[in-house]
Amino acid sequence: MAQATQEFGEWPLKRLMTEVCGSGHKSADDLTRAQATEAFERILAGEPDPTTLGAFWLSNRWKRNTPEELGAYVDAMCERVEYAEPDVDPVDCGANYDGKGRSAILGVAAGAVAAAAGTPVVVHSGDRVPTQKQDAYKHVLDELGVRTELTPADSADMVDETGFGFYSQPEFNPAIDDLFDRRDMMGVRSFVNTIETLANPAGASVHLGSFYHLAFAKKVVDTFVASEFHDLDRVLMFQGMEGYDDVRPGYTKVAEWDAVGGSDGEEAGSGGASFDDFEIETAEYGMDLEEADLAVDDVAADSAEITEAVLAGDRDGAFADAVAVNAALRIYAREDADSIEQGLETAREVIDDGSAMGVLEALRGF
Repeated sequence: MAQATQEFGEWPLKRLMTEVCGSGHKSADDLTRAQATEAFERILAGEPDPTTLGAFWLSNRWKRNTPEELGAYVDAMCERVEYAEPDVDPVDCGANYDGKGRSAILGVAAGAVAAAAGTPVVVHSGDRVPTQKQDAYKHVLDELGVRTELTPADSADMVDETGFGFYSQPEFNPAIDDLFDRRDMMGVRSFVNTIETLANPAGASVHLGSFYHLAFAKKVVDTFVASEFHDLDRVLMFQGMEGYDDVRPGYTKVAEWDAVGGSDGEEAGSGGASFDDFEIETAEYGMDLEEADLAVDDVAADSAEITEAVLAGDRDGAFADAVAVNAALRIYAREDADSIEQGLETAREVIDDGSAMGVLEALRGF
């Protein structure tokens, strides 16, 4: 990691620990935007010693970050991201970068289906990121023979040519990638695991993500509102398997936000009228599946095999249904369908007519 060469303000991490955020989860204070910005700039410059950095990350974890803090961290990160916007405006899929370990990754297949339906999709990940270091988008695409070692400009071209694009974290977000070793030594997640999923390297106006609890979806929306860098039009989040952007079978909570608030005194974030949450039941779509039905032994290899089989129309049942509903959510997120049901109908059509498989073939040829 590069050594610090820049000038900072009055808030080294040790002082923040002793005077602001390090006194425990009940008595710690929150950082101001200026303090959070300086703290993360110091971290990205490699300035804090490992002990202080670890303590700072843990104190943030214990006290729980505010949207203002996360917004400042996001903005400091985004100043260092290499953005490459395609001509189309895709859905940005922000799955957790440390991957999945038990169930299939369905987002490649779902993204290809959505792309075939006219909804461009962008996914992004690292390569076995701490803490879990499990399989992510990159590894499924590698198994499918799709290039993943791409510059951001190449990734943008991939979106425009195929409707689906992969952005590699080491290429578009090297400042976060440089934190790999220090994050690995931590052993537990820090706020970096949250903000890296919000990088939005294609500059999309729609973000799709997942949550374990609705409170996290609200915090993500409020983080985007607090960010001075991002200017999103829409966010759609749902309860995902293993925290990934694969919707959970059965009963699932969905959160939806549109950037129409903030005028005439209306609150712009999750407390405003533009934020809504609702429930869906996959059984209502004629799907008889449970999470156990989507379990696999080798996540990357099995996910790739499932992806190809579903797109080719050679597989029905639980995996085909799960891919279709995840594609429908992507189509609905961009408002290319008026409802999830309409998106589901479109998804099944492009699988049946071979268009979805054509996207995978185009990706392999890119």
